[in-house]
Amino acid sequence: MRSTGIHPNAFTFSSVLTACTNTLIIFHGEQIQCLVYKQGFDADVFVNSALVDMYAKCGNMVMARRVFDEMPERNLVSWNSMIVGCLQNKMYDMAIGFFLGAIREEFVSPDQVSFSSVLSACTNMGRSEFGRQVHGLIVKHGLVALPYVRNSLMDMYFKCGLFHDAAMLFRHIGDRDVVAWNVMISGCVHSYMFEEACGYFCLMRKESIPANEVSYSTVLHAYASLAVLNQGMLIHNQILKTGFLKNARVASSLISMYAKCGSVFDASRVFEEIKNRNVVFWTAMISAYQQHGCANQVIELFEEMLGEGIKPDYITFVCVLSACSHTGSIEEGYAYFNSMTNVHGISPGHEHYACMVDLLGRAGRLDDAKKFIETMPIKPDSTVLGALLGACANHGNLEMGREFAERLFELEPDNPGNYLLLSNMYSRVGRLREADEIRRFMGVSGVRKEPGCSWIDVKNETFVFTVHDKSHSRTQEIYEMLSKLKDLVKKKGYVAEKEFAINCTEEYKEQNLWHHSERLALAFGLLTLPAGAPIRIKKNLRTCGDCHTVMKFASEIFEREIIVRDINRYHHFSNGLCSCRDYW
Repeated sequence: MRSTGIHPNAFTFSSVLTACTNTLIIFHGEQIQCLVYKQGFDADVFVNSALVDMYAKCGNMVMARRVFDEMPERNLVSWNSMIVGCLQNKMYDMAIGFFLGAIREEFVSPDQVSFSSVLSACTNMGRSEFGRQVHGLIVKHGLVALPYVRNSLMDMYFKCGLFHDAAMLFRHIGDRDVVAWNVMISGCVHSYMFEEACGYFCLMRKESIPANEVSYSTVLHAYASLAVLNQGMLIHNQILKTGFLKNARVASSLISMYAKCGSVFDASRVFEEIKNRNVVFWTAMISAYQQHGCANQVIELFEEMLGEGIKPDYITFVCVLSACSHTGSIEEGYAYFNSMTNVHGISPGHEHYACMVDLLGRAGRLDDAKKFIETMPIKPDSTVLGALLGACANHGNLEMGREFAERLFELEPDNPGNYLLLSNMYSRVGRLREADEIRRFMGVSGVRKEPGCSWIDVKNETFVFTVHDKSHSRTQEIYEMLSKLKDLVKKKGYVAEKEFAINCTEEYKEQNLWHHSERLALAFGLLTLPAGAPIRIKKNLRTCGDCHTVMKFASEIFEREIIVRDINRYHHFSNGLCSCRDYW
């Protein structure tokens, strides 16, 4: 156009600056700005607003602010460009500041973009009180009925921990679109209310609202957290019917759901059906193998991924280093760890350092692990120190374990796991007085161990068991099965590991172990599930070493696959062996 001698006007410049914004090529935008000034459009409010938007979205907030400050006249678009730009560049305080500036302007009235953006800033900063004030302004401006604003309000309340406020907003919505339902479902997941999230998804479907990729991805996350395989499979059927399996977000969530529900085979099947796999798919499958202790498959899949030219990300390396730890591949682990920065340009984080400490600690090289922590370029956090404490517990190094336990007590004063690990270490070497002192200190400090709880699904019904549970209608049969199992495992050479029995006298320790919640769930599964069917048990805490031994014996005696998901990982028991290789 310019080569023909036609001079651009304000609309031309606004349009071409929008093109520069979409390409994110800031150099082109700078050239257009020079031309704007030469052509005398530097005072035009529309052109300047487009300039502010271009600089903000290209990440140069200094220039965006400079253009904004030099504007002789500003309109709502100008203010919104700065608010949205600050939000996108994670300058949340500044976004709120510009919003306050906008509402002070006499001839500027904030719109849904202004309100939604400032609510997102409140969400990211956890400023619920300011968010409530914004809510009041929204009501005054009569914009609360707008879906964009209403959904942003709900999201703010959910993510600031105000579940009831968000739910009340949702209930008062007359015409709820799929975005409103998604915000509600996501809010439940964010609040760890997974059953409620699934319930809202079902309600949405009953109201004939078509689910989208966000709906499916979120509800799959909820079912994965509940480890409800059958329900997750029903969602898989819906995804196939609606054609969302091609969506990267949905497919990766489906892989994760199957993995977290204990079926790595189904996760692998979904992965194999996907064409044009990107790093998200590869990492989801690698993570699935890692969760199930399939360390060799993790390494094989990772190498296959590199062979296809896919660049790994932060999470991929966490899974790979964890796999190296489980196979005891120290040299290979170091090679992958060093390749993060040298080859792939990824800076290691606390999770990667924790994997390396675990790798060394698992191999018994506790001194090397300690030196590794001392030479870390970043300050070790609880995951790193906890990895070494766990290794000290497994190898019986009480002195080093006590040193790192004390450091963890300072970092995580309310985490009962650290206290219990040290207490058990004292118990194993016969220092019962020190072990009791730690448990008494927990009581004085108000640190409580969460009660153990296990659950098992039989015929689409979930049965929950706690330690010494006698509330079930088939309690007598369950305890008779436990007695039978006890006799059978003793014939196989089982000897009770009494150090895992707590808060009871010596004579009742073995009996206490046999009433652990996962054993009650196992007995019930043996009674009710068809012969040969896998028994899937979930537990809210780390399974104890004695229960782990019993599960191995039971898998061999009854020729059953037993899958236990505890707070740490999946344990696949088969033919007297466990996938975790007795380290978890």
